[in-house]
Amino acid sequence: MTDDHQNQTDEERNSLTQHGGRRQAIVELLLEDIIQGIIQAEERLITQRLSERYKVSHTPIREALITLSGIGIVNLEPNRGAIVRPITDHHVREISEFRSLLECEATRLACGKVGHLQLYSLRDRLQNLVNVTQKLGVPAIQDSQYLDDELHDLIANSCGNSFLTKELHRLKILFRTFRNVRIKVDLARYDHQKLIKEATDHLEITNLLLAEDKKLVVKKMAQHIEDAYFDWIETLASIQSNKHKLLQANSQQN
Repeated sequence: MTDDHQNQTDEERNSLTQHGGRRQAIVELLLEDIIQGIIQAEERLITQRLSERYKVSHTPIREALITLSGIGIVNLEPNRGAIVRPITDHHVREISEFRSLLECEATRLACGKVGHLQLYSLRDRLQNLVNVTQKLGVPAIQDSQYLDDELHDLIANSCGNSFLTKELHRLKILFRTFRNVRIKVDLARYDHQKLIKEATDHLEITNLLLAEDKKLVVKKMAQHIEDAYFDWIETLASIQSNKHKLLQANSQQN
Protein backbone atom coordinates (compact mmCIF):
# COMPACT_ATOMS: atom_id res chain seq x y z
CA MET A 1 0.00 0.00 0.00
CA THR A 2 1.19 3.53 -0.69
CA ASP A 3 1.86 6.18 1.94
CA ASP A 4 -1.36 7.91 0.85
CA HIS A 5 -3.25 5.03 2.42
CA GLN A 6 -2.29 6.38 5.84
CA ASN A 7 -4.16 9.65 5.32
CA GLN A 8 -7.50 8.21 6.34
CA THR A 9 -8.12 8.86 10.05
CA ASP A 10 -8.99 6.25 12.64
CA GLU A 11 -12.25 8.11 13.29
CA GLU A 12 -13.30 7.72 9.65
CA ARG A 13 -12.50 4.02 9.67
CA ASN A 14 -14.30 3.43 12.96
CA SER A 15 -17.37 5.31 11.73
CA LEU A 16 -17.56 3.20 8.60
CA THR A 17 -17.06 -0.11 10.38
CA GLN A 18 -19.71 0.71 13.01
CA HIS A 19 -22.33 1.83 10.46
CA GLY A 20 -24.25 -1.10 9.07
CA GLY A 21 -22.62 -4.48 8.57
CA ARG A 22 -18.89 -4.70 9.15
CA ARG A 23 -18.35 -6.72 6.00
CA GLN A 24 -20.05 -4.17 3.75
CA ALA A 25 -18.12 -1.34 5.41
CA ILE A 26 -14.82 -3.15 4.75
CA VAL A 27 -15.85 -3.93 1.16
CA GLU A 28 -16.58 -0.24 0.59
CA LEU A 29 -13.28 0.85 2.15
CA LEU A 30 -11.25 -1.62 0.13
CA LEU A 31 -13.12 -0.89 -3.09
CA GLU A 32 -12.68 2.86 -2.77
CA ASP A 33 -8.97 2.46 -2.08
CA ILE A 34 -8.55 0.13 -5.07
CA ILE A 35 -10.44 2.45 -7.44
CA GLN A 36 -8.41 5.43 -6.22
CA GLY A 37 -5.15 3.54 -6.69
CA ILE A 38 -4.24 3.72 -3.01
CA ILE A 39 -4.14 -0.06 -3.10
CA GLN A 40 -2.24 -0.89 -6.26
CA ALA A 41 -3.16 -3.27 -9.08
CA GLU A 42 -1.50 -6.68 -8.70
CA GLU A 43 -0.99 -6.01 -4.98
CA ARG A 44 -1.40 -8.98 -2.69
CA LEU A 45 -3.89 -8.29 0.08
CA ILE A 46 -2.68 -9.70 3.41
CA THR A 47 -5.50 -10.47 5.83
CA GLN A 48 -3.40 -9.67 8.91
CA ARG A 49 -2.39 -6.25 7.58
CA LEU A 50 -5.92 -5.37 6.53
CA SER A 51 -7.24 -6.51 9.90
CA GLU A 52 -4.81 -4.17 11.66
CA ARG A 53 -5.52 -1.37 9.20
CA TYR A 54 -9.31 -1.41 9.61
CA LYS A 55 -9.27 -2.55 13.26
CA VAL A 56 -11.53 -5.55 12.77
CA SER A 57 -11.06 -9.30 13.11
CA HIS A 58 -9.92 -11.53 10.26
CA THR A 59 -13.45 -12.82 9.59
CA PRO A 60 -14.99 -9.64 8.04
CA ILE A 61 -11.76 -9.13 6.08
CA ARG A 62 -11.99 -12.62 4.56
CA GLU A 63 -15.70 -12.15 3.84
CA ALA A 64 -14.99 -8.81 2.17
CA LEU A 65 -12.30 -10.35 -0.04
CA ILE A 66 -14.72 -13.09 -1.12
CA THR A 67 -17.28 -10.39 -1.99
CA LEU A 68 -14.68 -8.43 -3.98
CA SER A 69 -13.73 -11.61 -5.81
CA GLY A 70 -17.39 -12.20 -6.68
CA ILE A 71 -17.67 -8.78 -8.34
CA GLY A 72 -14.40 -9.17 -10.24
CA ILE A 73 -12.17 -6.75 -8.29
CA VAL A 74 -9.74 -9.27 -6.82
CA ASN A 75 -8.60 -12.73 -7.81
CA LEU A 76 -8.38 -15.42 -5.14
CA GLU A 77 -5.37 -17.50 -6.19
CA PRO A 78 -4.11 -20.75 -4.64
CA ASN A 79 -1.04 -20.22 -2.43
CA ARG A 80 -1.11 -16.46 -3.11
CA GLY A 81 -4.38 -15.29 -1.63
CA ALA A 82 -6.22 -12.20 -2.86
CA ILE A 83 -4.59 -10.28 -5.72
CA VAL A 84 -5.99 -6.93 -6.89
CA ARG A 85 -7.07 -6.90 -10.52
CA PRO A 86 -6.22 -3.83 -12.62
CA ILE A 87 -9.19 -1.54 -13.22
CA THR A 88 -8.72 -0.53 -16.84
CA ASP A 89 -10.95 1.37 -19.28
CA HIS A 90 -11.86 -1.99 -20.83
CA HIS A 91 -12.83 -3.38 -17.43
CA VAL A 92 -15.05 -0.37 -16.75
CA ARG A 93 -16.61 -0.70 -20.20
CA GLU A 94 -17.53 -4.33 -19.49
CA ILE A 95 -18.99 -3.41 -16.08
CA SER A 96 -21.04 -0.65 -17.68
CA GLU A 97 -22.34 -2.89 -20.47
CA PHE A 98 -23.38 -5.57 -17.96
CA ARG A 99 -24.99 -2.95 -15.74
CA SER A 100 -26.95 -1.60 -18.69
CA LEU A 101 -28.25 -5.06 -19.58
CA LEU A 102 -29.44 -5.67 -16.03
CA GLU A 103 -30.85 -2.25 -15.19
CA CYS A 104 -32.57 -1.67 -18.53
CA GLU A 105 -34.33 -5.03 -18.30
CA ALA A 106 -35.28 -4.35 -14.67
CA THR A 107 -36.64 -0.94 -15.72
CA ARG A 108 -38.67 -2.50 -18.55
CA LEU A 109 -40.15 -5.10 -16.21
CA ALA A 110 -40.77 -2.63 -13.38
CA CYS A 111 -42.56 -0.09 -15.58
CA GLY A 112 -46.24 -0.31 -14.69
CA LYS A 113 -45.53 -2.29 -11.50
CA VAL A 114 -43.97 0.35 -9.28
CA GLY A 115 -46.47 1.84 -6.84
CA HIS A 116 -47.50 5.33 -7.88
CA LEU A 117 -47.50 6.61 -4.30
CA GLN A 118 -43.82 5.68 -4.02
CA LEU A 119 -43.08 7.30 -7.36
CA TYR A 120 -44.97 10.51 -6.47
CA SER A 121 -43.01 10.78 -3.23
CA LEU A 122 -39.73 10.18 -5.01
CA ARG A 123 -40.65 12.61 -7.80
CA ASP A 124 -41.45 15.42 -5.35
CA ARG A 125 -38.16 14.97 -3.48
CA LEU A 126 -36.17 14.80 -6.72
CA GLN A 127 -37.92 17.93 -8.01
CA ASN A 128 -37.04 19.74 -4.79
CA LEU A 129 -33.43 18.58 -5.09
CA VAL A 130 -33.23 19.81 -8.70
CA ASN A 131 -34.79 23.17 -7.76
CA VAL A 132 -32.42 23.71 -4.83
CA THR A 133 -29.28 22.69 -6.71
CA GLN A 134 -30.15 24.83 -9.73
CA LYS A 135 -30.81 27.79 -7.46
CA LEU A 136 -27.68 27.44 -5.35
CA GLY A 137 -25.43 25.89 -7.97
CA VAL A 138 -24.20 23.39 -5.37
CA PRO A 139 -25.84 19.96 -5.00
CA ALA A 140 -26.91 18.42 -1.70
CA ILE A 141 -24.53 15.46 -1.87
CA GLN A 142 -26.14 13.13 0.66
CA ASP A 143 -29.67 13.80 -0.60
CA SER A 144 -28.52 13.19 -4.16
CA GLN A 145 -26.88 9.87 -3.27
CA TYR A 146 -29.83 8.74 -1.15
CA LEU A 147 -32.40 9.48 -3.87
CA ASP A 148 -30.17 7.84 -6.50
CA ASP A 149 -30.03 4.68 -4.38
CA GLU A 150 -33.77 4.80 -3.69
CA LEU A 151 -34.71 5.01 -7.37
CA HIS A 152 -32.46 2.17 -8.50
CA ASP A 153 -33.51 -0.03 -5.54
CA LEU A 154 -37.18 0.68 -6.26
CA ILE A 155 -36.75 -0.45 -9.86
CA ALA A 156 -34.81 -3.57 -8.85
CA ASN A 157 -37.34 -4.53 -6.18
CA SER A 158 -40.32 -3.96 -8.48
CA CYS A 159 -39.14 -5.83 -11.57
CA GLY A 160 -40.80 -9.09 -10.53
CA ASN A 161 -37.76 -11.25 -11.33
CA SER A 162 -36.11 -12.46 -8.13
CA PHE A 163 -32.89 -13.52 -9.87
CA LEU A 164 -32.50 -10.13 -11.53
CA THR A 165 -33.26 -8.34 -8.25
CA LYS A 166 -30.67 -10.43 -6.41
CA GLU A 167 -27.98 -9.78 -9.04
CA LEU A 168 -28.60 -6.03 -9.01
CA HIS A 169 -28.35 -5.96 -5.22
CA ARG A 170 -25.14 -8.03 -5.36
CA LEU A 171 -23.49 -5.60 -7.78
CA LYS A 172 -24.85 -2.31 -6.48
CA ILE A 173 -21.95 -1.83 -4.07
CA LEU A 174 -19.62 -1.76 -7.10
CA PHE A 175 -21.74 0.73 -9.05
CA ARG A 176 -22.26 2.99 -6.05
CA THR A 177 -18.65 2.99 -4.93
CA PHE A 178 -17.60 4.07 -8.43
CA ARG A 179 -20.17 6.86 -8.12
CA ASN A 180 -18.97 7.91 -4.66
CA VAL A 181 -15.34 8.07 -5.76
CA ARG A 182 -16.37 10.09 -8.81
CA ILE A 183 -18.23 12.54 -6.58
CA LYS A 184 -15.13 13.00 -4.42
CA VAL A 185 -13.02 13.71 -7.48
CA ASP A 186 -15.63 16.13 -8.88
CA LEU A 187 -15.92 18.01 -5.59
CA ALA A 188 -12.15 18.31 -5.38
CA ARG A 189 -12.34 20.06 -8.77
CA TYR A 190 -15.42 22.09 -7.74
CA ASP A 191 -17.30 20.42 -10.60
CA HIS A 192 -20.96 20.13 -9.58
CA GLN A 193 -22.52 19.83 -13.02
CA LYS A 194 -22.57 16.03 -13.12
CA LEU A 195 -24.53 15.79 -9.87
CA ILE A 196 -27.03 18.36 -11.08
CA LYS A 197 -27.45 16.43 -14.36
CA GLU A 198 -27.85 13.13 -12.48
CA ALA A 199 -30.63 14.54 -10.33
CA THR A 200 -32.37 15.78 -13.49
CA ASP A 201 -31.95 12.34 -15.11
CA HIS A 202 -33.44 10.61 -12.06
CA LEU A 203 -36.40 12.98 -12.11
CA GLU A 204 -37.00 12.25 -15.80
CA ILE A 205 -36.79 8.47 -15.24
CA THR A 206 -39.27 8.76 -12.36
CA ASN A 207 -41.71 10.77 -14.49
CA LEU A 208 -41.46 8.22 -17.31
CA LEU A 209 -42.19 5.41 -14.84
CA LEU A 210 -45.26 7.34 -13.69
CA ALA A 211 -46.32 7.70 -17.35
CA GLU A 212 -45.69 3.94 -17.77
CA ASP A 213 -43.82 4.61 -21.00
CA LYS A 214 -41.66 1.50 -21.27
CA LYS A 215 -39.89 2.44 -24.47
CA LEU A 216 -38.81 5.90 -23.36
CA VAL A 217 -37.92 4.97 -19.79
CA VAL A 218 -35.67 2.12 -20.94
CA LYS A 219 -34.03 4.44 -23.47
CA LYS A 220 -33.47 7.05 -20.76
CA MET A 221 -32.01 4.48 -18.37
CA ALA A 222 -29.61 3.23 -21.06
CA GLN A 223 -28.43 6.80 -21.72
CA HIS A 224 -28.10 7.44 -17.99
CA ILE A 225 -25.82 4.42 -17.58
CA GLU A 226 -23.83 5.31 -20.70
CA ASP A 227 -23.23 8.79 -19.29
CA ALA A 228 -22.10 7.23 -16.00
CA TYR A 229 -19.59 5.11 -17.93
CA PHE A 230 -17.95 8.17 -19.50
CA ASP A 231 -17.93 9.86 -16.08
CA TRP A 232 -16.16 6.83 -14.60
CA ILE A 233 -13.54 6.85 -17.37
CA GLU A 234 -12.93 10.55 -16.78
CA THR A 235 -12.59 9.92 -13.04
CA LEU A 236 -10.05 7.13 -13.54
CA ALA A 237 -8.03 9.38 -15.86
CA SER A 238 -8.10 12.15 -13.24
CA ILE A 239 -6.95 9.75 -10.52
CA GLN A 240 -4.07 8.53 -12.71
CA SER A 241 -3.09 12.11 -13.55
CA ASN A 242 -3.05 13.10 -9.88
CA LYS A 243 -0.93 10.06 -9.00
CA HIS A 244 1.54 10.94 -11.78
CA LYS A 245 1.81 14.53 -10.54
CA LEU A 246 2.39 13.33 -6.98
CA LEU A 247 5.12 10.93 -8.11
CA GLN A 248 6.78 13.73 -10.08
CA ALA A 249 6.64 16.07 -7.10
CA ASN A 250 8.12 13.40 -4.80
CA SER A 251 10.93 12.61 -7.26
CA GLN A 252 11.82 16.30 -7.53
CA GLN A 253 11.95 16.63 -3.76
CA ASN A 254 14.28 13.66 -3.54
